[in-house]
Amino acid sequence: MAKEELLTLEGQIEEILPDGRFRVLLDNQHSLVAYTAGKMRRYRIRSVVGDRVHVEMTPYDLTKGRIVYRERTPGAGPGGARRRGGFRR
Repeated sequence: MAKEELLTLEGQIEEILPDGRFRVLLDNQHSLVAYTAGKMRRYRIRSVVGDRVHVEMTPYDLTKGRIVYRERTPGAGPGGARRRGGFRR
């Protein structure tokens, strides 16, 4: 159990920054810098500019956050874009 409760807000990625960070514009027009959560990195969930995301923030620092969920975009499902397989001989 955390000492403080986290705020979860929705927003849209507006810029990709170095070191796996993103500039996110929240629905209330507040801009912040966010990084991807560990599970998103583990399962290689990629985020691009324009994606809708859910961001967790601590009430102590409202300029930083963690992206915990990327909403699915229509037409980009498993049958949409096929990944290239590995090298085979």
